[in-house]
Amino acid sequence: MNDRIRAPEVRLIDSDGAQLGVKPTRDARALAEERGLDLIEVAPNAEPPVCRIMDYGKYRYEKARREKEAHRKSHAASELKGIRIRPRTDDHDFGTKVKMAEKFLKQGHKVKITCQFRGREMAHQDIGLRQLDGMAKELEEVGHVEMRPSLSGRFLNMVIAPK
Repeated sequence: MNDRIRAPEVRLIDSDGAQLGVKPTRDARALAEERGLDLIEVAPNAEPPVCRIMDYGKYRYEKARREKEAHRKSHAASELKGIRIRPRTDDHDFGTKVKMAEKFLKQGHKVKITCQFRGREMAHQDIGLRQLDGMAKELEEVGHVEMRPSLSGRFLNMVIAPK
């Protein structure tokens, strides 16, 4: 910014976004000072470095806002919602769970579907696998299977991501 720019010449961009070409740094500084604005280095690694004439406070505000927006979007998109079922989950309850998963997928969330086994149900893992396959089939319009059903302990897990 202003006096901290050490390059002998810079590619200059006006406050309204117009290219002013390559100019000596002192001329660019004088032009910015004449307009009551700051000379800000926006691309220091370019050859020559790219500088823009603008208000530094406004630049900091916009940069912080862009970073906050990017963080919010990446955080919202990566949220994983969980739905639990059992091998003996009734048809109506199963339908309710499908509707919940569909709602989450439409909102852009990934859904982790877990089938929990208790006691002797572990001997009939194929029933739980059929439950998860049925869930995947019901949700194929709004999502795709990101992680195939896998057994970990007493849980059979599957992840479905939005299309």
